[in-house]
Amino acid sequence: MVKHLIIAIMVLLSVPAMAQGEDSVAHQVRFGYLSYETALAAMPEYEGMLQQMNTLREAYEKELQRAEDEFNRKYEDFLEGQKEFPRTILLKRQTELQDLMQKNLAFKKQGEADLAKAEQELKAPLRTRLNETIAALARQHHLALVINTDSNACPFIEPELGVDLNEEVISKLKK
Repeated sequence: MVKHLIIAIMVLLSVPAMAQGEDSVAHQVRFGYLSYETALAAMPEYEGMLQQMNTLREAYEKELQRAEDEFNRKYEDFLEGQKEFPRTILLKRQTELQDLMQKNLAFKKQGEADLAKAEQELKAPLRTRLNETIAALARQHHLALVINTDSNACPFIEPELGVDLNEEVISKLKK
């Protein structure tokens, strides 16, 4: 999808230039490219964001481990006493174990969602700053667009038509 969009934009931008001849293509259509994730990771604030995420992740993992240990302890108790329990106590304990397992699974799923949301929220100001830096450099270089080269979205970029913004963006972000 992204590749098709990029190709469509490039074709649309190059049509007027093609009418004027091949020499003017390089002057008409200019674009930049960079690895967005590399630039994001190079930001000084990125390390702090990772530390916050690791602290939060550790807290969730610790709580999951506590819940798992509790389940295992209750399960072992259940196994040890199952031959001695009357049927009603046995059924009650089985239900308790099933409920505990469901709660643990629900907590794990909610924890994963919470972690993903927290990561998005922590990255939002970094992405905003990165996007503003990219936009400023694109205007400075008179670029029609900037392509994110992550995930091999653009396996080839003609150096005469494109401007590599990687180092310039990283340099500006570190100031």
